[in-house]
Amino acid sequence: MTSSVSAREAIACTTGASEGTDDLPWIEDGGKVAPTDARVLTRLFLDRLQVLEEGTHEYQYVRNTLIEMNLSLVAFAARRFRNRTSSEMEDVIQVGSIGLIKAIDRFDLSREVEFTSFAIPYIIGEIKRFFRDTTWAVHVPRRLQELRVALAKSKETLSTTLGRTPTVRELATHLDLTEEEVVEGLVAANGYVARSIDTPGGTNESSDGGPKYADTMGDVDPALDLFEDLHTLGPLLQELDERERTIIELRFGQEMTQAEIGCELGLSQMHISRLLTRTLTKLRIGLLAA
Repeated sequence: MTSSVSAREAIACTTGASEGTDDLPWIEDGGKVAPTDARVLTRLFLDRLQVLEEGTHEYQYVRNTLIEMNLSLVAFAARRFRNRTSSEMEDVIQVGSIGLIKAIDRFDLSREVEFTSFAIPYIIGEIKRFFRDTTWAVHVPRRLQELRVALAKSKETLSTTLGRTPTVRELATHLDLTEEEVVEGLVAANGYVARSIDTPGGTNESSDGGPKYADTMGDVDPALDLFEDLHTLGPLLQELDERERTIIELRFGQEMTQAEIGCELGLSQMHISRLLTRTLTKLRIGLLAA
């Protein structure tokens, strides 16, 4: 027993149709209509949709049935993107359905074209727009997103013609761009897909294909903070008077004790302690304010 509904059966079965759609077939589940029959019924329903008042129950029935009958077009268009992950494919179907709805709302029977021919570009266009706007791992300007697509097409064309990968200069000439613009586009293309830092960094991407990207990443230099502090401290030391700078030099440069500094300067250890504390406090406040 087939689950599809033929056009003849649907047209014959008008029981349950709403007022205003009495001469249309009542279709309980548009998704079960066979594709060949859907073409006939789609034209019938599109013709009626154009004369119904938007927002009415009859309008909703006709429009929803049109969507259900033509969801197979979304599935057909989505096959182009079958290399995506399962979670992405769910988004592809949803976005493609939006394209289908737009096609239904904008289709004009007077154009004398098949609805399928009209709808497919809408569906694919919506899916491509989704990938262009939302799937970049790193956000880049729209101009560079579009440049990435142009570069990919030019690479394919020139590779076929030249029998090798084109150079930056050849790409620039082909696209009538500067070499700097091409390089910018190539760099921006790296933001389209994010890869795990555990991915092998060489040309061999097998699990044992050499060092991973993580192995080539530098760590935080423990001396960096010290360098920054010393760089900031330099001007502050210049603001100290001669005696304060001398005490700092003897204490931290020559690592003398406070007693030894006192003997050197002819001051008591207590006096040196107070001077050192006052000087260090002044330097600390300057570092925090920097």
